[in-house]
Amino acid sequence: MAREILLNAFNMNCVGHIHHGLWTHPRDRSTEFNQLSYWTELAQLLERGLFDGLFIADILGVYDVYQNGIDLPLQEAIQLPVNDPLLLVSAMAGVTRNLGFGVTANLSYEAPYTFARRLSTLDHLTQGRIGWNIVTGYLDSAAKAMGRPQQVEHDRRYDQADEYLEVLYKLLEGSWQDDAVLADRERRVYAQPGKVHKVRHQGEFYQVEGYHLSQPSPQRTPLLFQAGSSPRGLRFAGEHAECVFIGGNDHAAVRAQVDKVRASAVAAGRTAEAIKVFMGIAVIVAPTEAKARDKHAEYLRYASPEAGIAHFSSSTGIDLAAFGLDEPIQPRKTNAIESVVKTFSGWTKRRLLQQHALGGRYPLVVGSPEQVAEQLIAWIDATGLDGFNLTRIVTPESYADFIDLVVPELQRRGRYKTTYADGTLRHKLFGQGPRLPADHPGAAWRDPGRLQHPHSTANELRGLSHNALSLL
Repeated sequence: MAREILLNAFNMNCVGHIHHGLWTHPRDRSTEFNQLSYWTELAQLLERGLFDGLFIADILGVYDVYQNGIDLPLQEAIQLPVNDPLLLVSAMAGVTRNLGFGVTANLSYEAPYTFARRLSTLDHLTQGRIGWNIVTGYLDSAAKAMGRPQQVEHDRRYDQADEYLEVLYKLLEGSWQDDAVLADRERRVYAQPGKVHKVRHQGEFYQVEGYHLSQPSPQRTPLLFQAGSSPRGLRFAGEHAECVFIGGNDHAAVRAQVDKVRASAVAAGRTAEAIKVFMGIAVIVAPTEAKARDKHAEYLRYASPEAGIAHFSSSTGIDLAAFGLDEPIQPRKTNAIESVVKTFSGWTKRRLLQQHALGGRYPLVVGSPEQVAEQLIAWIDATGLDGFNLTRIVTPESYADFIDLVVPELQRRGRYKTTYADGTLRHKLFGQGPRLPADHPGAAWRDPGRLQHPHSTANELRGLSHNALSLL
């Protein structure tokens, strides 16, 4: 039986996100990003379209690599200004019942003890619809703004991330037992003291001694997203991620990435199906192919290819303004996004400008509803993808067009749901309950006795996870 396509809207709490320059289009509303109604209306629109989630990107720091400054990012609003994504969620959750929210937060600058409370709070308020996109950051501008001389080396950031996740698992999964809360008015016992446990963690990066401040939320640990296709990033994904976000421009390359992601899960002792894989994609659709092509041509008039490669410059850590149009771009060691540097090695600036014609480098599908549906299905069937992160080009027009034209066509072909499943975001996507599965390293910390061994690691406890579950 053909799989149903999973779908997230890909957005950011800013004006210019992926398709740079389109904020100047007369029908685009992204300059309203500071207004709560902009986000609540978007959430209601996406829920009407049965989207699985709204994936909200974020960045700390500024894109100051291109031309060694921020003149162009300011002029073209290249993810600047950018506001906090987590503060949007409560309002959007209040006007929806099923839409999930994947929020990006940089662990390099967040204390795990306080961040764990923020995640639990959002999981409570959304009734289990929160996900966390785990990032470590890659901009030197962010490191300097946080008082550091430069960004930490690429693989070293993942070492820190591994330990960060361990601390979170201890707090979210182990500090409070499932039956800790009684809320017994007559006995005047809200929570049972013997069921709430202190976390003691003494590691290389973090030292924590304390109780998690929030009682267990529907998912405990939010659904875990991650993006990163370097060897170290894939190892991290195999250990921790439940959803992985990748990029790609042809079926063969994406198939290879999907296979690597699934192999990383197996190498970590999980199943290949333990990770859902999403690819970023852009869609321009209209009732007919001719009208879709006309709309594409219209959008191109407002796009800024130069702004697109200014964004790309910071992704690589290489100032592309310094290259001639036909000069091959040679990779060099940076602490930016390692996989991006390798993928585009040898490209010329002219080729990058052509790729960024619509202001971004994501694959673009243009056509009638039937043509778009066929291409999306072809991507899924040829690559093993589970779904897409759909970018906004003109907002909210891009999402509304997709919902009104493509969703019914996918449903007609049996490739998209016709109603939401019940339960938390994790259960909606995996159908296996609200909590981390037993083979996930976070499950190892459900045994309260394990919290008293501050030097233990989740890997050492993986073999004990089933026993730990039986003790609760």
